[in-house]
Amino acid sequence: MIEADPAVTVRRFNRSYTQRIGALEDSFLGLGLPLGATRLLFEIGVQPATVQTLRVRLGLDSGYASRLLRRLAEDGLVEVTADPADRRRRVASLTAIGRQRWIELEARSDAKARALLEPLTEHQRSRLAACLTEADLLVRAATVTFEEVDPASPAAREATGMYFAELRHRFDFDDAGLDRRDAQALRPPGGVFVVAVSDGEAVACGGVQTIGAGVGEIKRMWVRETWRGAGLGGRLLRHLEDCARHLGSLVVRLDTNEALTEAIGLYERAGYRPIGRYNDNPHATHFFEKPLA
Repeated sequence: MIEADPAVTVRRFNRSYTQRIGALEDSFLGLGLPLGATRLLFEIGVQPATVQTLRVRLGLDSGYASRLLRRLAEDGLVEVTADPADRRRRVASLTAIGRQRWIELEARSDAKARALLEPLTEHQRSRLAACLTEADLLVRAATVTFEEVDPASPAAREATGMYFAELRHRFDFDDAGLDRRDAQALRPPGGVFVVAVSDGEAVACGGVQTIGAGVGEIKRMWVRETWRGAGLGGRLLRHLEDCARHLGSLVVRLDTNEALTEAIGLYERAGYRPIGRYNDNPHATHFFEKPLA
């Protein structure tokens, strides 16, 4: 039965799932560590990282992250050392004992998951896997944060680099010089550039620039392919429209290429209407406009 209030369903699932995977136990999976410390151990085992990166990836405040790392270090599982590339940063990595505990964690986690699936039929397992895949995507999309950054910052360049790479794959696109030409227009006071971040990773981006009195233009809007279908594109578009309002825009415009059919569909569903060509972008074939209430 589907609840009238989706929040009730989410809360019930949270209670049920955390109980069944053993998240309430002091010793998660019998490893002698609580869930928080075990999760941090897993992340370090996947890829040694700076303490700051781990904090961002797991959404931990500095005090709690420090306490977890201290616990893992005292147990001889992790060592924290200065980053050779920048000694102001600290890097966490597994010790030999920690690597053995990580391998054991992987084995026990896999066994726990298989035990949960074992009573189900093959069809039920497939249904559960499909539902959890979609649920994971939707939850991550709902918790993405939008960060205003300089268009020449590392995060922005990473996102636009992936965006340009996709455009080159989809049609005959030449991005030579675009970073230099567009960067200034996407900076305050006349513009803004936004990167959508999940677990410290750029998953979408977009910008707004003022092109006339009361007229804004959305530029470089892109969502990573693996994140599409979860509503992130619509959220990002509404956020960029809010940015345009704050810049004083009464109407917003954008252009796109006929090969980007998903983008065209998104814009049409969001209330954008076709207009004539308003710029000299050689790659654009479709032009849209939307009044901002």
